[in-house]
Amino acid sequence: MFIDKFIIKDPSLKRHVLKTITWRIIGTIDTMILGWIITGNALTGVKIGGMEVVTKMALYFLHERVWFKINFGLPKRKDVN
Repeated sequence: MFIDKFIIKDPSLKRHVLKTITWRIIGTIDTMILGWIITGNALTGVKIGGMEVVTKMALYFLHERVWFKINFGLPKRKDVN
């Protein structure tokens, strides 16, 4: 897989990266459609979706990693580092 060549081989990290990408695709399509419905202009919807895709992907990835590092609401687990 291409991700093996560019990312640390930690399975949880790879999983978080792939989850980030697939969720962002879904979220961006939703944003584009909503932008189109609200403005009545499909191109405007695409522009809005294009602008938010990178920032939301980075925010989601960071959010996933923070939650992975904490044990809130989980039984005690081994150190993941």
